Amino acid sequence: MPVTSAVSAARTILTRLHDVMASRSHAQAKLNTVVEVIGEGLDSEVCSVYLLREGMLELFATKGLAQEAVHVTRMAIGEGLVGTIADNIETLNLAEATAHPDFSYRPETGEEKFHSFAGVPIVRRERAVGVLCVQHADPRRYEEVEIEALQTVAMVLSELIAGAGLVDDEDVALGPQQTGPARLPGLILVKGLAAGNAVFHQPRITIEHVMAEDRDAELQRVYLAFDKMREQIDKMASQAEFGVGGEHEEVLETYKMFAYDEGWSRRIIEAIDSGLTAEAAIERVQQRTRMRMRQIDDPLLADRMHDLEDLSNRLLRIVSGQMGTAASQGLRSDTILIARNLGPAELLEYDKRRLKGVILEEGSLTAHVVIVARAMGIPVLGRVRSLRGVVRDGDPLLLDAEKGEATVRPIEAMVEAFDLRFVKSKERAAAYAALRDVEPFTRDGTRITVMMNAGLRDDMPNLALAGADGVGLFRTEFQFLVSATLPARERQTRLYRDVLDAAGDKPVVFRTVDIGGDKVLPYLRHNDGEHEENPAMGWRALRVALEREGLLKVQARSLLEAAAGRTLNVMFPMVSEPWEFDAACAVFETQRKFLKGQKKLLPEAVRYGAMLEVPALAEQLDVLAPRLSFLSIGTNDLTQFLFAADRANPKLAERYDWLSPSIMRFLKRVQLNLAGYPIDITVCGEMGGRRLEALALLGIGIRRLSITPASVGPIKELVRKVDLPELGQAMTQWLASPPPSLRDTLSAWAAERGIDTD
Repeated sequence: MPVTSAVSAARTILTRLHDVMASRSHAQAKLNTVVEVIGEGLDSEVCSVYLLREGMLELFATKGLAQEAVHVTRMAIGEGLVGTIADNIETLNLAEATAHPDFSYRPETGEEKFHSFAGVPIVRRERAVGVLCVQHADPRRYEEVEIEALQTVAMVLSELIAGAGLVDDEDVALGPQQTGPARLPGLILVKGLAAGNAVFHQPRITIEHVMAEDRDAELQRVYLAFDKMREQIDKMASQAEFGVGGEHEEVLETYKMFAYDEGWSRRIIEAIDSGLTAEAAIERVQQRTRMRMRQIDDPLLADRMHDLEDLSNRLLRIVSGQMGTAASQGLRSDTILIARNLGPAELLEYDKRRLKGVILEEGSLTAHVVIVARAMGIPVLGRVRSLRGVVRDGDPLLLDAEKGEATVRPIEAMVEAFDLRFVKSKERAAAYAALRDVEPFTRDGTRITVMMNAGLRDDMPNLALAGADGVGLFRTEFQFLVSATLPARERQTRLYRDVLDAAGDKPVVFRTVDIGGDKVLPYLRHNDGEHEENPAMGWRALRVALEREGLLKVQARSLLEAAAGRTLNVMFPMVSEPWEFDAACAVFETQRKFLKGQKKLLPEAVRYGAMLEVPALAEQLDVLAPRLSFLSIGTNDLTQFLFAADRANPKLAERYDWLSPSIMRFLKRVQLNLAGYPIDITVCGEMGGRRLEALALLGIGIRRLSITPASVGPIKELVRKVDLPELGQAMTQWLASPPPSLRDTLSAWAAERGIDTD
């Protein structure tokens, strides 16, 4: 069936359906006519409609199957081909239906003579309320244009059957067990406890009118929406003030490519031509995109489809006049934010006084939003499935990102138990806060330096609140992640100066921009555009900065100007070999010489350091040591490189232990190899913020930690209970002859001495 005939067939069907549903016939009679109309319009031997009733998919009308099966044949969600379509909200297109593993034969239908099968979900408010399917006796796959015609008709059916009250309403569809309490397991992304009412990041846009009354008017609406969307994207691109080395040519390249993609816009226009409103046409094409996304294994292609989905949402909001997210509407009470995914900038738009937690359908441990949420102290639970099918806007929620679950619509006993845990958590936090001005000396009198990690201007008040000794790691890439374009030099300088002003006489270690890998910027991509099989070990961090030298030059000048009259501590990430460190230092020294020639006020001193994340660097520390002022060990990346295990892979998350003798021996060897050099050695990352792991680090000689602000109090409290000579002797023995579990052995040792390591 050619495209023009498919569009024509869909338009003819929609016109006839409009007349059918406008008639005074009862609902069943209308559906009986509907399947006849669709069957004739698509030249199909069988056309059937299954609708969701009492939690089951019931055959409501059919042309071609046995009429005796109507209201008799019923299938559960996930059962048979029809149930699979509804469960996955996906299309099936089969030349031989019986060959599909989910095929379920129902003899009462008389369908044994039909071989080919195609079915599409009837979707209402992002949930399947039914299935529309066609069948033929001849084995063949249906053409894509035929499937698109079916999908168009299914959209209209969703409105018509909902209006006629033929399907379960949302409360019934949720099921009795889901109108009461429901437990939602997920992946802990940021630990913590929170309670509040559910608010969806993108309030659901309900398309009330699917069938167009005036095709030309709908086309005009969507043309204007496209113009406005492209204008927004172009404006974002034109605001790029950083263009050294051709980077400006890559600004928002992917978004612009999709925004001007003729194939995407043509499909939307074709859907309007078939008789849909502008909103329905965009949603129809978006459904097709979602179905394709489920079939894509290539991460790069999947990312591109996500970009297209984002633009579809933007276009739908423009055409419907509903531009804002929940952030723009304002939060009215304590809130648990619900989203498929979030960007870091989107999270920062919310009122932090009322945003108590976040639940994501997707999300990973290394996602940008998770890094920002951790810095903000907001608990996050990710990879929670079917949120929109279980949670409704305004539902009360208990978020337990310590056990890895959320409870929606909790009963009173659940709330009381949660409140008790919450109170105990607050009491512990108050006890730690009391140590704010107490210096962390061990029992034997050794002063341990406890610093904090930061990345936002808003993080700096935590320096005084937590009582940290300084900022051991300021992640400068956050400013890049939350910007639509590369931040201009003036903006960078202002941020760094504000941070130093807020720190006062306490030191701040600025890590140069660590982008690439899992922190991809849409406006800064690799020249060749090739997909990286192992992005964590690819084009990222210092490798990007040295290749895009203009990026590092601008950051170097910004840091030098911001630190005028003070000491500047600058650290380079992911140094693999000494020459990379030397090359980065040379960029800074060149900029320092330039500023001196401009008679600019310079820092009193510049101290250069490196992040030890790549194990290879450990083998050349003796070469690099004379030029190092400090070394920071990044345990997050270092661990995954030592074990060759992706730390974002949930299957490996619990497999490799930070307290493995391999890790501890490696860290101790680094410590010993630098003995005698005037180099500050700091452990940065989550490892140092966990009490048991911190105990082990102290035992191998680490005396400086840089951790999250929330961990400063617990670690200071731990330090005051430790006798370092005794601990060091025990760790030396255990590493020389490792016990079956160093974690269990150290835990038992600590418990015997009254040291709480939880």
